[in-house]
Amino acid sequence: MAAKKKSVERHFPLLEDISKIRQVSLINPDDAVNFKICDYIKDNLKHQLRPYQADALFSLNYTQTREKPQKHLMFNMATGSGKTDVMAAVMLYMYAEHGYRNFIFVANSNAVVSKTRDNFINDNSSKYLFNSPINIDGRRVEIKSVDRFTSVQEPGIIYMKLTTIQALSNELGIVRENGLTYEELQKNKVVILADEAHHFNASTKSQKQEENSWESLLDKVRECNSSNRQFEFTATIDVDKDAVYEKYRDKIVYKYDLNRFMEDGYSKNVYRLEADNDDGSKMMNAVLLSQYRKRIAKENGIDDFKPVILFKSNRIAASENARNAFLEMIDKLDVFKLDEFLKEQNSVDLGSTTLKSMYTYWQEQDSAQTVIELKRDFKPMTTINVNDTSKDGILGNENDFKKLNTLEDTNNPIRAVFAVAKLTEGWDVLNLYDIVRLGEQPVSLVQTNSEAQLIGRGARYNPFEYNGEKSYIRRFDDSNDPRVKLLESLHYHTINDSKYISNLLKSFNKMNLISESDSDKEYNVYYAKVKDKFKKSRAYKCGRLYHNKLKEVSDDEYNDLGKYGLDREKIVIDMVDTVKEHSNNQESNEDYLDTRNVLIADFNSNRDKRLLKKAMSRDKFFRFNELSKYAPKINSLNEFMTSSDWLGDLKVYATIPYHKEDSFDNVYRLKVVDKALSRVKNFMQSNYMKRRGTREFEPVKVKDIVVDYSKRISKGERSTGDRPVIRPYEMGNDDWFVYDHAIVDGLEKRMIDSIRRIIFKLKDKYKEVFLIRNEETISKLKLYEFENSDGITHYAGFLPDFLLYLDDGNETYQLFIEPKGTQLIEKDKWKEKLLENIKPQNIKLLGETGEIKLYGLRFYTPENGQETISEIEKLTTDSSRDYEDFKLVAEDKTDYKDK
Repeated sequence: MAAKKKSVERHFPLLEDISKIRQVSLINPDDAVNFKICDYIKDNLKHQLRPYQADALFSLNYTQTREKPQKHLMFNMATGSGKTDVMAAVMLYMYAEHGYRNFIFVANSNAVVSKTRDNFINDNSSKYLFNSPINIDGRRVEIKSVDRFTSVQEPGIIYMKLTTIQALSNELGIVRENGLTYEELQKNKVVILADEAHHFNASTKSQKQEENSWESLLDKVRECNSSNRQFEFTATIDVDKDAVYEKYRDKIVYKYDLNRFMEDGYSKNVYRLEADNDDGSKMMNAVLLSQYRKRIAKENGIDDFKPVILFKSNRIAASENARNAFLEMIDKLDVFKLDEFLKEQNSVDLGSTTLKSMYTYWQEQDSAQTVIELKRDFKPMTTINVNDTSKDGILGNENDFKKLNTLEDTNNPIRAVFAVAKLTEGWDVLNLYDIVRLGEQPVSLVQTNSEAQLIGRGARYNPFEYNGEKSYIRRFDDSNDPRVKLLESLHYHTINDSKYISNLLKSFNKMNLISESDSDKEYNVYYAKVKDKFKKSRAYKCGRLYHNKLKEVSDDEYNDLGKYGLDREKIVIDMVDTVKEHSNNQESNEDYLDTRNVLIADFNSNRDKRLLKKAMSRDKFFRFNELSKYAPKINSLNEFMTSSDWLGDLKVYATIPYHKEDSFDNVYRLKVVDKALSRVKNFMQSNYMKRRGTREFEPVKVKDIVVDYSKRISKGERSTGDRPVIRPYEMGNDDWFVYDHAIVDGLEKRMIDSIRRIIFKLKDKYKEVFLIRNEETISKLKLYEFENSDGITHYAGFLPDFLLYLDDGNETYQLFIEPKGTQLIEKDKWKEKLLENIKPQNIKLLGETGEIKLYGLRFYTPENGQETISEIEKLTTDSSRDYEDFKLVAEDKTDYKDK
C-alpha cells in the first residue's frame, strides 16, 4: 500500500508581510482605505467599500508603493464577496496614482464578459458600479470600451478592452485589421484584470509549459512592457497542489475566505433540503416556499421583494423537459390538487422546520386565492430557459440576457430560471433564494465542486429595503421570528443520497462554504460505509430482504375515528410546553417536572357540546362540505359531533403542572379543545386514502438496502426524553456487522453488544451471519400494520432498527429487531404487536422458491433486553424449532387474505 502523502505546511510570505505592516502601522481594518486615494475612491464608486474590500486596496497599495512594485498579484476572494467592486476600485487607483489608462479585462466565458461590460461600461445599467460622471481631481473621467489601444491617448479617458481569453488568443495569434497586436502592447503600459483566474493555470497544474496555453498567453502580454501589471481574481485557487502553491506563494496579495464572508454576515444563510421527493414535488415545494417568502416580505412592509428560483438539470434536454413539466404543473393546478399536495406533504416527518412551517401556513390560507396567485406569478413569461447552445454568449437572445442579468429590477418579471451549467460563473444575481437540483445526476466531486460554486454565488446577500433602510449585511440573525430569517436564507433542494451528500459536503469544505441542514443549526456528520468484505458475501450479491405489500383502503372503512389512528374515547393535550413558552421565570421550571392530567371537556355533556360547536366554527375544516371529503360516511355535522364512532364519547384532557390549580376559565378550555380538534383534523387529513399493510411480504435486494449513509447529529446533544444521544462506534473488527461504524444511541449499542455475546453460537450453525442497521434516512424496508385488535389503525409504518440475517446454506432467516426506550414502549405498542405477528405461519412470502423464514421479535428494552436475546437464541439455535414451526402451520392453515 502506498504511503500517505505528508501534508506540507503552506506559508505565504507576501500575506505575512502585509499583516505585519498593518499591525505596525496600527491601521484599523475598517479604515484600511484611509490613505490618500480614499476620497476619490469613495466618491466615484456606487457602492460603499466594505471593510474587507478596503483591506484588499490597502494590500495592493503596499505592493505598488514599494521600491520594486510587484507586477503579478492574486486576489483570492470568496464567491459573492464583490470582487468586481474591488476591480472597479483598482482601476481608479491605478489610473489616479500610477497613470495607467489601458486595461484589459479577460475571463473564460462570454457570460462573465457580458456581465462585466454592464459593470464597467454601460452607465444606463442597474449593474453599473460607478457614480456618473466619474470625477477625479476636478476632472471628468470616462471609461471607454475599445478593441485596441491607440498610440495617441486623450486625457481623462480610461481605455478598456473586455474579451474572453479565447478571443484574445485568436486575436494575438492572427494579424488582422483593427486587431490587437503584441507590438501595440509594447507601446502602452497595461493592467490585465483576469477574472475567474483559476482557469488560467492549466500549464502550472499539469507542470507542462505549453507555448499556446492561456496561461502562457497572459505571461506574454504581461511581459510585453516592463510596466505592465497582471492582477488575478478568483475564489478557487488550488494551493494544495505543489506547483500552484509555488507559483502563487508570493503573489497572493489578499485572501478572504467564503466562511469568513458568511460569518461576517455579508451573505444569505445557506440551508440544504435533502429529500427523496420526485422532481414534481421538488418543483412544487420550491414554488410554495418562494411564494411564502414573498408573502412574509409583504407582511413586513417589503413590497418589491421578488424571490427567484433556479431549477438546475444535468442535461439541456432534461432542463427543457423540466420547464415544460413545470408550466404544465402550474397550468393544471387547482384547489383540490393544492390541498392534496399540502395534506400529503404535511403528513410525513420531513425533518425540515422550514417546510413544516410553510405547509402549515398555506393550509391556513384561502386555497383558491393561492392558486390564482401561483398561476399569475409562475407562467411562461415569468420563466426563462438559458440553455441555448450558441457559443457567442450566455444567451443568443440579447433581450433574454438582459432579463437574466437584471433579475433584481422591479420591472423584471422573471421568477424561475431553468439551466444546466452556463450560470456557474459570471451570473450576478442577488435575489436567488432557491436552487432546485433536478434529475438523477452523477455524484462525482467534479460535479459537486461546480454545484458548490453555484450555491456560493446564490448566497450573495440581497440588500432589500426594510423600514426605509437598505442593508448589505444580514439583520435578522437574532430575530425571534424564524419566518423573517427566510428573507436572508438560500435553500438548496437536493436528493437524499448519502454518496452525493458526502461529496457535496467535501466540496463545501474545500470552498469553506458554510451550509446547514434545515432541521439542525449545529451538527456533526458521521459516515457509515458498507464493508468491502460484506460486498463479497453471498448475502450481499444474491440475498433478499422482505417487507409487506400495501393495499388501498376503501371509503367504506373510514367509519370511525379509530380508522384514522385516533382514540375515540380520549385525547390528551400537553399544556406544559404552552405554559413554559410564556414564562419568563426560569426558577419555576422545576415545578413542571411533575404533571397530571385533568378533564377539560366531555363532549357527551350538553355544556361541553357548546364548547365543541364554538371550536368547530373557528376552523373551516369542520364545515360539512370540507369534512365530508375526509369522512365520506358521515351524513351530517350533528352525526360527527354526537356519534360514539366520532366525537360523541370523546373526552379531552390537559396535561398540566402538578401544582397548577384545576379551575379553568372558558378561554383556557376553548384553547385546549382547539388543540384537540387540530389533532383530529391532522390525523384525518394525514390518514385518509392511505394504504394498509397486508400479510404478503415481497423481496428487496440486500444490495439495494445496505448502502453507505451519513447521519447528522446535533452538536452538544444530550440524552433527554425520547431523544437519546447518538454516537458513532467503530465496528471494523466485527465481521458480522455490515458497516464500518454503528451510528447508534446507548440502548442500540447495548443491543449490538448483546448480539456480540452470542455471535459464536450463531456462527457455529450458520455459514453467513450479518447484523444490518436498517437506517431510517436511506432504507425503504418499512413494515405496515396488518392487524390490530384495539380498533385503532396506524398507517405510518415504521422501520425496525436492525435485521439479523442468517443463512446455513439451505435456509435463510430474517429477524426484525427494534430497541425501544422505556418512555416509548406504551406509545409504540402497536409496533411490537406487529412484530410479534410476523412469523412463518402468519404471513406469505412472494417471489421466492427457497426456504426463507421471517420473525419479528418483542422490543429490546432496558428491562427485558436479555429476554429478547434469549428469544433470538431459541429461534435460531434450538433444534426443536423446525418441528414446532411445521406443527403450527399444520394446525393453523391461515387464510392470507386480510381480515
